Amino acid sequence: MEYVRLGKTGLKVSRLCLGCMTYGTPAWREWVLDEDTSRPFFQKALEAGINFFDTADMYSDGSSEEVTGRALRDFAKRDEIVLATKVYNPTGSKPNQRGLSRKHIMEGIDSSLRRLGTDYVDLYQIHRWDYETPIEETMEALHDVVKAGKARYIGASSMFVWQFVKAQYVADLHGWTRFVSMQNHYNLVYREEEREMIPYCENAGVGVIPWSPLARGFLAGNRTRDKGGDTTRSKTDDYAHNYYYQQNDFDTLDRVVELAKRLDTKPAQVALAWMLHKPVITAPIIGASKAPHLQDAIEAMAIKLSAEDVAYLEEPYTPHPVFGHA
Repeated sequence: MEYVRLGKTGLKVSRLCLGCMTYGTPAWREWVLDEDTSRPFFQKALEAGINFFDTADMYSDGSSEEVTGRALRDFAKRDEIVLATKVYNPTGSKPNQRGLSRKHIMEGIDSSLRRLGTDYVDLYQIHRWDYETPIEETMEALHDVVKAGKARYIGASSMFVWQFVKAQYVADLHGWTRFVSMQNHYNLVYREEEREMIPYCENAGVGVIPWSPLARGFLAGNRTRDKGGDTTRSKTDDYAHNYYYQQNDFDTLDRVVELAKRLDTKPAQVALAWMLHKPVITAPIIGASKAPHLQDAIEAMAIKLSAEDVAYLEEPYTPHPVFGHA
């Protein structure tokens, strides 16, 4: 396993991050694994050298944090792993159980720590931009979370570049903690982040840890132009059907499949290898609901693509509406 710095920090993370949205309870989403089925994935990831794990307070209504916390306590030492979670999305039905107000952030971090069974998280991220809360209130609250020792670093997720820059400026203006990472929506069939966010992160030294590097399974090569698929997620994931499935997306997928055949590997590995070839990418956040998924991701790190291969994969892309910021 290769380890790299997260942005300009001294924190070292594995080149793959295990996304834990898949682990919790199928009562939340049909494709989510229960705790007993989830635990082998944590064990396998740790054995492979993955030290970076990402979850969120809203995944499985909190159960993902509980499952993640118990597994990592059983299989790893706390100081050997990098644990990340997120705040913003609703964690209940009441008005203050959502967003990025000082109240919700302070209650959110304490609830996440309780569910995770730890005194601190390494990376505390805002899941989205809160249009109803002044960014000054959010950044000061996050700074206080860090100063209280409840988080080592803070990060952000999908938003417009002007919003991210504004947040960083507010932090600098007041001497508060800056975001060190951006968890954005990026893959071979959604590359809008290349226009502004990724160049900004590269220039500012912000770590990029993309979510959905395989386009919610679309780039695994088992989706069809009639929106079909052979997995539970492919049949029930309405988000994927809204995000992807344009004709040009399938043109890109056809090239991924063709190149995988030529390299004697799998489409998902080609798509992940393409991302790992981007110098600005720190660690894609991978999901794994079947044992081969995790092994495929690990093996993808060794795949070498030529400049011609990269150009071949990228050529069919056409602009998409901006997805994932809401």
